[in-house]
Amino acid sequence: MSARRSRSTRLTEPVLYSFRRCPYAMRARMALAVSETRCEIREVQLRDKPAEMLAASPKGTVPVLVLPDGRVIDESLDIMRWALGGNDPEGWLAGDDSALIAANDGPFKQHLDHYKYPDRHASDPAEHRALGLGMLRTLEARLAAGAYLRGERRSLTDAAIMPFVRQFAAVGRDWFDAQPLPGVQRWLGEQIASPLFAVVMVQRPQWSPPPPPP
Repeated sequence: MSARRSRSTRLTEPVLYSFRRCPYAMRARMALAVSETRCEIREVQLRDKPAEMLAASPKGTVPVLVLPDGRVIDESLDIMRWALGGNDPEGWLAGDDSALIAANDGPFKQHLDHYKYPDRHASDPAEHRALGLGMLRTLEARLAAGAYLRGERRSLTDAAIMPFVRQFAAVGRDWFDAQPLPGVQRWLGEQIASPLFAVVMVQRPQWSPPPPPP
């Protein structure tokens, strides 16, 4: 697990620096919520990163979890596994498929970026949409055998991958809905409509540090 020490003022509960629409931050928030981990969520704007977040994690990406003992966890999967290691009421860790998650975080995420931001990457979006479809077909095969990616219960693997499939689908919703992927479409729709997702997608104002005492 990636962790370091922060020199910030001692906290009474964990602090999560997050950006609502970031898929990495979404999956961290889902694990924190399902594990019933109390924490302060600080919504940041990526174009205006607070100094406190950068002091904790100089790489400047979300999510960043600062623990009361000063440790910093700044990789989303590490945050998920840390939270569920403390309390895992739905048994998410039993469905931790590291190989499938790596396929999502590696090749599929690359195709997603090149599909969604073709101008930024000077890419052919249709080519990367077709390549990303390969991952969706892999998920479809899994979902033909069970309601979720690791069987009949939602797990860490579902939460880790769903935000990226959601983003991929949103680039061309009509195209996505027209694909012969009934399992993926059902799975994605059910998770987006779930109470857990509603909780983690609550809008929060941008966090700013409190003013210094007079």
